[in-house]
Amino acid sequence: MSSMTWNETVSYEKTVEKWCVFEVTVNGPADGNPFTDIEVRGTFTGKNEKKTVDGFYDGDGVYKLRFMPSFEGEYVFEGSLVRVGAAGADRAKDETADEICTFAGSFTATAPSEGNHGPVRVANTYYFAYEDGTPYRSLGTTCYVWNLQSEELQEKTLQTLKENAFNKIRFCVFPKHYDYNFNEPQSYPFEGTPCDSSQITKENFMEYNGCAPGNDWDFTRFNPEHFRHIEKRICDLMALGIEADLIVMHPYDRWGFSMMDAESDDRYWKYVLARFSAYRNVWWSLANEYDLFRAKTLEDWERYARIICERDPYGHLRSIHNCRTYYDYSRPWVTHCSVQRTDLYKSAELVNEWRERYRKPVVLDEIAYEGNIQHGWGNISGKEMTRRFWEAFCRGGYPGHGETYLHPEGILWWSHGGELHGESPARIKFLAQIMEETPGIGVEPFDGGWDVVACRAVGNGIAPRKDYFLYYYSFMRPSFREFYFDDTTEYEAEVIDTWEMTVKKCGTYKGKFRIDLPGKEYMAIRIRKA
Repeated sequence: MSSMTWNETVSYEKTVEKWCVFEVTVNGPADGNPFTDIEVRGTFTGKNEKKTVDGFYDGDGVYKLRFMPSFEGEYVFEGSLVRVGAAGADRAKDETADEICTFAGSFTATAPSEGNHGPVRVANTYYFAYEDGTPYRSLGTTCYVWNLQSEELQEKTLQTLKENAFNKIRFCVFPKHYDYNFNEPQSYPFEGTPCDSSQITKENFMEYNGCAPGNDWDFTRFNPEHFRHIEKRICDLMALGIEADLIVMHPYDRWGFSMMDAESDDRYWKYVLARFSAYRNVWWSLANEYDLFRAKTLEDWERYARIICERDPYGHLRSIHNCRTYYDYSRPWVTHCSVQRTDLYKSAELVNEWRERYRKPVVLDEIAYEGNIQHGWGNISGKEMTRRFWEAFCRGGYPGHGETYLHPEGILWWSHGGELHGESPARIKFLAQIMEETPGIGVEPFDGGWDVVACRAVGNGIAPRKDYFLYYYSFMRPSFREFYFDDTTEYEAEVIDTWEMTVKKCGTYKGKFRIDLPGKEYMAIRIRKA
């Protein structure tokens, strides 16, 4: 085995912010196929942690190793480039592996800046919090391939996100082939040539779902520019305080990416994990609508999950999204439920059931979309979307938004991003304000009566708080409601119009008291200890 130190070919910054990306760049050989022939790995050691991470080939003879420090202070690292004897071989098992170079160095992790709270974690079974303990109240949206549109449209999407309250966005690594989305992406994940998309029409697109003739990909050679661009967008989202919920695989495909063999799948997963794991705002969604894949089995999904658990040293949030059949969210690798409703009408109403069944945070990543397309999943009203958001929140879940209004240029937010045209985003922003004003880590549902959705605040401990109550009346229209907690505690009451986005103070009460309502839909009453 040959070994030499190439420290003069290694570059890195000497400081990095806690929970940010520390990157080591190493110049190395570009001959053969570096994606499969050379393995990059390094170990980072600080006073409070030691992690071994995989690196990746970034093209043009450049190899990179990324690390996210979870503590402040001094770190040292050491790593190596190894030429393995067989494509994709494991250096620990391959006696023919040949060490090309080793490298080492040190750096300092500094204090996090304002707005940097670390990765999002599960907290108190049903909730989320950033690693520094700040509550994270997820309000997501879906823009499947906004990151693969024109630069102008991508910038417009980021501006729209900046103006709204969404703090999580679901989007794909692979391009998407489906209704309203037949255009070619800005880039492809592998080297090669795509099929001729001119043969795809609205009438025959389903027959090409999986692989259209004419694709010519080398699944052993990634296109680094495709992944660099996704990293850029992950960083743009991070600057806005938005979590990047990466959909790593999906079935809506004419390029053959959903039909790769197991070896290609695993190589792809390892490359994605090596590139993206060090970004604090990344979540892993194994798939969008996993049960629609023609060429994958439950054993495949469990294998991908094992790869994530082995190769993501930071333990980012992990889940998988369904179409017709819910995944078994009780699986130990699943950190939270990523739910698409399977009932035409019920969505947020089932949060209580899911919480009790899985005992994990419930994220409703698809409760249908506000819009006017022909599909039943894409034509609910803004009022119904808003109702489902409030219902999900009051039941202790985390709702997700999408929009599918017909557009003269075929630009639908749900797939392309751009601008929002619906009525719900402003109301979701109002809900975000109510959520932010809620004390503790979140809310839990309780029995406030058979004809109301009621919740109370949950503190950072186990026990619920007794100083904050919210009653949501959905499409019911009571003209008044009566309350009683005890004879001595004083409470302040407010009437919230969730559609008109107003909060009206009613006064201070104790004992039995009555709150008048306007007898209209979508009202709520908030009661707080005086």
